Amino acid sequence: MLLDATESQLVLVDYQERLMPAIHEGPAVLANARRLAEIARMLDVPVWGTEQNPSRLGANDAALRALCQKTLAKMHFSAAEEGLGEWLRPPAKPQGGNARSLPKHLQKPAPLAAERGTIVIAGCEAHVCLLQTALDLLEDEFEVWVVTDACGSRTERNRDAAFDRLAGAGAELVTTEMVAFEWLGSCEHPAFKDVLGLIK
Repeated sequence: MLLDATESQLVLVDYQERLMPAIHEGPAVLANARRLAEIARMLDVPVWGTEQNPSRLGANDAALRALCQKTLAKMHFSAAEEGLGEWLRPPAKPQGGNARSLPKHLQKPAPLAAERGTIVIAGCEAHVCLLQTALDLLEDEFEVWVVTDACGSRTERNRDAAFDRLAGAGAELVTTEMVAFEWLGSCEHPAFKDVLGLIK
């Protein structure tokens, strides 16, 4: 089972200015999150961000925030509690026209929004906001892939406990490079050299 860029979305959870200095290996975690976001943008993978209580913890890292299509400000630890799922799975558009103009069996079905049910997710703190968001997304029947080297907590023990729990719940654990090369699929991909430049 490999990732497919055309079926993926990237969610980046709470890389906030006031939080990152307290995160174990914070600079490396943030660098990988930025790398993921840049690769996603090159490969037309939608990128979403979240910020926990931004009035207290500040905005996300500015470079990362600029790579996100939208950023969800939240108070719940799980972004799914505050509408992230609606961003990831937009509702089907209602059918236009006069409903009485044709019998129901002759009407065309409403077009479904393109489904990108694979969520690649990373963030801080791994054992709180990332964990709760990922578990809720699994519950909502998304496929969840957690990018371990772009996740952090204040302690390694908390981060690693989150990974154990997520794997047990059915999430796939991957690294930034795994995501990049699976999204590319081939060294003949037009973006291969640009992506390789970000990784090396």
